[in-house]
Amino acid sequence: MTAVLLTGHGDMDKLAWRTDVPVPRPKAGEVLIRVAASAVNNTDINTRIGWYSKKVEAATEAGGATGFADVDDDDASWSGTPLQFPRIQGADACGHIVAVGDGVDPARIGERVLVRNMLRFYVDWRPYECWTFGSEVDGGFAQFTVAPSRETHAVRCDWTDAELASVPCAYSTAENMLHRAGVGAERVLVTGASGGVGSAAVQLAKRRGAEVIAICAAAKSDAVRALGADRTIDRDADLVAMLGRNSVDAVIDMVGGPGFPALLDVLRPGGRYAVAGAIAGPICDLDLRTVYLKDLTLHGCTFQEDAVFENLVRYIEAGEIRPVVARTYPLSEIAQAQRDFLSKKHTGKLVLIPPQVAE
Repeated sequence: MTAVLLTGHGDMDKLAWRTDVPVPRPKAGEVLIRVAASAVNNTDINTRIGWYSKKVEAATEAGGATGFADVDDDDASWSGTPLQFPRIQGADACGHIVAVGDGVDPARIGERVLVRNMLRFYVDWRPYECWTFGSEVDGGFAQFTVAPSRETHAVRCDWTDAELASVPCAYSTAENMLHRAGVGAERVLVTGASGGVGSAAVQLAKRRGAEVIAICAAAKSDAVRALGADRTIDRDADLVAMLGRNSVDAVIDMVGGPGFPALLDVLRPGGRYAVAGAIAGPICDLDLRTVYLKDLTLHGCTFQEDAVFENLVRYIEAGEIRPVVARTYPLSEIAQAQRDFLSKKHTGKLVLIPPQVAE
């Protein structure tokens, strides 16, 4: 089959386009999926460049194209253990089941499905443990992939494959933060609101009845408002001056970096902060007096309870959310898609389409 192999941590040259990769075989409890589409996510780039290594303190974009000179391969993955190369990345996969392993009902063959990207099957459903699809196991940047049947969800809707492929990583990340923070009909601040996770968080927070304040580039304000944001604030603005201290119930953050202290300043006493990314930089200033004197709760969000992805499928089938696809690319143009992703000129998702295989 055709696939893109990640051959090591580094620049775009570590992405190898291959047409001779063996089609994987589903093991017991797994299904074989013919991939129709797979979206680009920050984690794909972060994994390629080794950004998860604690030796890296810069923002993603600082090494997104070229990689980093100093990476410790031993901790440069989601799990903190060395990544196994070559690896087929791709945290998202929309496609059709074409074969099943032992113990899986053959009636599943033909289903159009999404794969949950934070996999619990391989760690026996232990709390706060998971493998990432496209990191600890091969993912969606290929014509075929395998995944656990229990974490491969049939989805019935009129969406395109590209739209469905936009959901697993970005929307589950956003929904997980909202779930952990217990967001309801209250005032919520979303950072990075024009990106994949941010735009998902805007829609999902509105679905929960929240008043959504979105931080984004001024040029993207109209697009983010169209997603449901009640108000937008330029990412370079003085947040405290714009909103006032103690004015927000919850913060949903994917950005981190130098703007982090202001996010806690605008939280009300008893407010909640949820984080699942740090594209502006992982090292932040934190005044612990702000945390304890305001009785703040900070949520780090990676592991997902089963209900998070199950709820997303329900929202899709009920027509309660819909992603924005900014552009699609052939899988062979993955390097250009990642460059465009890093430029941050788009709103929504960039999606890769592998060469289609006849049924």
